[in-house]
Amino acid sequence: MQRRHTLIAFAAALVAALPLSARADALDDIVARKQINIAVPTDFPPYGMVGTDLKPQGLDIDMANLIGAKLGVKVELVPVTSANRIPYLQTRKADLVISTLGKNPERAAVIDFTIAYSPFFQAVFAAKSVSIKGAADLAGKTVAVTRGAIEDMELTKIAPASADIKRFEDNNTTVSAFVSGQVQVIATGASVAGTLIARHPQLATEFKFVLKDSPNFIGVSKGEDKLRLKVNEIIAAAKASGELDKMAVKWLGRPAGDLPQ
Repeated sequence: MQRRHTLIAFAAALVAALPLSARADALDDIVARKQINIAVPTDFPPYGMVGTDLKPQGLDIDMANLIGAKLGVKVELVPVTSANRIPYLQTRKADLVISTLGKNPERAAVIDFTIAYSPFFQAVFAAKSVSIKGAADLAGKTVAVTRGAIEDMELTKIAPASADIKRFEDNNTTVSAFVSGQVQVIATGASVAGTLIARHPQLATEFKFVLKDSPNFIGVSKGEDKLRLKVNEIIAAAKASGELDKMAVKWLGRPAGDLPQ
C-alpha cells in the first residue's frame, strides 16, 4: 500500500512539473464541454456594458459571441474588471480575455496574445451637423479636452493656431462642457465618447477623426498555442469578410481599419 501511495505521489509530482500546455489542451477542452468561458468588461462602454435588458452588450461581447459561434460552442460571459482580468485567465476562470486588452512587454511575460481584433483610440467627436474631416477643420472651433491626457498631447501637435482648445481638469468636466454647449468639439477616448453618445443621443455626436490608435488584443493562457492560433484564424476571417469593420462601425462609429498581427 505504501509503494502504491509512493507511485501515485510520484506521478502527481510529474504532472505538476509539466508545463500547462503539456497537461491539457484548452481548445480540446472547450470543444469537449461545448462551452467557452470568456472574460469581458461590463463597465467600459462601448466595449462592454449592461444593457436595458440587464444583459452584457458591446463590441467585446459581440466579439466573444462571434468566436463562440465559429467554434460551435456556447459562450459563458465572465464579467471582469481591469484589475482581475489577467488573474482570471491565469487561474483558468476564463479561457480567453476579451476586455480592451492592450499588449505590452509586462503582460506578454505572463499571458499570450492573439492578433488585434479592434481599435482602441483617442479621437475627435462632434455633432453630425459640424463638418470636420481632419485637424485643419478645427480652425475657429472650440474644442474641449482633458488637461494632460493623451488626446491633449496629440491634439496640441496638430491643431491649427486658430482652434480654441479649452482644457479641463478631468473627463467629467470635459464631457459636461461639450454636453452643455460650451464647446463645439470634444477630443477624448473611445470609452468616454461611447458613454457620452449613449447617455446623450439628442446631441447626435459622431466620430470625426483619430488622434491616436492603441489596438486591442485577446488574451490567452501561456502555452495554449492551439487555441491562440484558432482564434487568430477566426479574427483574420472576420477581418477579410468585413465583420470586424461592421462591428467597429456599430459600436465605435468607425471601421476597424488596419490592425497589427
